Amino acid sequence: MPQIPRETIDQLRNQVDIADVISQDIQLKKQGKNLMGHCPFHEDATPSFSVNEEKQYFYCFSCHRSGDVFSYLEQAHDLSFMEAVEQVATTAGVDLPRESNGPSGESASPNTPLYRLHEEASRLYHHVLVNTVAGQPALNYLTKRGMSRELIGQFNLGFAPARGEEDLLVKYFTQKGIDYQLMRASGLFTEDQTGQLHDRFFDRVIYPIKNANGQPIAFSGRLLTKKVTENAPKYLNSPETPIFNKRRTLFNLDQAKKAARKEGHLTLFEGFMDVISAFGAGVRSGIASMGTSFTDEQVAVIARTTDKLTICYDGDAAGQNAINRALTMLAASRLTLRVVQLPAGMDPDEYVQANGQAKFQEYLAHAEETPTAFRLHFLKQGLNLANQSELLHYVEAALREVAKVTDPVERDLYIQQLAKDYHLNPATLTGQVQELAATAAPRPAYPENSPRQPRQAGTRRYQSTPPTTTTAPSTQAPPLVGKVELAQQRLLREMFHNPAVRSHVGAIENFHFVDRPYQLLDAAAKEQLQRTGADEVDVAQLMGELTDAKLRTIVGQIEQRVVPQAAVDETVDDCLAVLVDVAPIEQQIREKTAALQEAAALNDQQLITKLTIELIDLRRQEQKMKTEDVN
Repeated sequence: MPQIPRETIDQLRNQVDIADVISQDIQLKKQGKNLMGHCPFHEDATPSFSVNEEKQYFYCFSCHRSGDVFSYLEQAHDLSFMEAVEQVATTAGVDLPRESNGPSGESASPNTPLYRLHEEASRLYHHVLVNTVAGQPALNYLTKRGMSRELIGQFNLGFAPARGEEDLLVKYFTQKGIDYQLMRASGLFTEDQTGQLHDRFFDRVIYPIKNANGQPIAFSGRLLTKKVTENAPKYLNSPETPIFNKRRTLFNLDQAKKAARKEGHLTLFEGFMDVISAFGAGVRSGIASMGTSFTDEQVAVIARTTDKLTICYDGDAAGQNAINRALTMLAASRLTLRVVQLPAGMDPDEYVQANGQAKFQEYLAHAEETPTAFRLHFLKQGLNLANQSELLHYVEAALREVAKVTDPVERDLYIQQLAKDYHLNPATLTGQVQELAATAAPRPAYPENSPRQPRQAGTRRYQSTPPTTTTAPSTQAPPLVGKVELAQQRLLREMFHNPAVRSHVGAIENFHFVDRPYQLLDAAAKEQLQRTGADEVDVAQLMGELTDAKLRTIVGQIEQRVVPQAAVDETVDDCLAVLVDVAPIEQQIREKTAALQEAAALNDQQLITKLTIELIDLRRQEQKMKTEDVN
């Protein structure tokens, strides 16, 4: 099988974000410098799985598995190393050059050319928008809608000009020699009865649709001028292709998920322009569906990214109906849901233009309501509450909603509000709600403040909704080890990242680590530094080069042994003292103990007595030098 050069694998490891790969399986949240989540390799009630984005490795504080992006895929998805490399390459849209006699230009994935085609189309559309006379009307349109050049560039917005004698994209790709069948499969073109291809998008502002890794996989085009034909839709989306499934795709997820890790939630908007305007106003967590109702697949994607979703639609009747549909679709999820209704007749894009960015952020922060509060307002639509019959109908429907709430304080708040608004007896309402709750299904329709349960043994490891816990995450720490091993780990970590420490240790005559795993790691680190010429060890690369899982685990533990900069010199001296003074005594104790067992097997009383005395003396020396054999 053709081999992939090491340099290519190293470049690929640096080209992807390990957090993006792992977050497709589990939900990660920012905690300190790292991201934390529930370990995919064992059942845990408290998040113990750490991802270091800076150094691109993972480590579990409970089961101690550790590694880089490739070893994660190997362990989590039962892949071979080559399969893991190819999956990462496919995710990144990268061709993998092969060594030996593999076919020239062989690609890691049949979809790679489609990714490249969409990337080139995206660049061309953007160029037409910002650099040509043909794109000026579209640029004026976007500018009038409050889009800055920076924001247009951030989302790589473009323009597909009106049809002329030749189709822009057809001509561009034909001149580049792109295969006809690849163009047909891309979804970028339509085909007439003669087999001739034509641009699918023309006279439209182009919104690139990207996957979770930020690669263009489709486009949505908004008609710029009046409809060319009566049937021409205002918005036109790419058809589904091998790289685009609209049921699984969310607009702007690639940027929003990074914000969600910091802010703890995603914000759902109705349209692409709402997302872009909100982004320009500093709300980076915005996403939108593909112009259709939510799907189970999209809900699963959201639940893997965060456990809180805010729905922000406009406050008119159409917007309220859309919110209600979204809440119904999300009812089966375990997401914590919140609703923000903008003033009637305004969508987020219009609100930002009318009131400015600061007011928009302020409105989002203070106008949140629970799904139940929204439903209590929504149920009033179309009713004349001055009519006693319609009022009774509303109160009954409202109490059914309140009965779904599991938190007693929150439930009482709604009851008190209903009693106050309609001059009813709170005790009577409470009794009715309790009756309704007793006969209702055990799962609440809209989880709001109720705690979610940790994943139980035997459940699917990669479920659509992430496991949670009522227990706050404890301060994570590497496992307790003996004094000698701790010294080896602390010293090796400083040698990984501090050239001065490496020089200092290297000057010690005949120095070596006590235990073989640390000797192997020291040698591997030195080999990498010599090969790359770097000042620090690339930890993710080192993990990727280690075939022994135990060694990868030790590297993960080593990286947790962080020492304050002011204490580095003292720590290094202490570690060396342990390894030079204490470690030899421990080694002698092990050797004498083995010899004593052998003498006992031979019933050599004289040797037994001699070795026993020597062992007692060594134990005394050890006790004298030891302080505590813990961290």
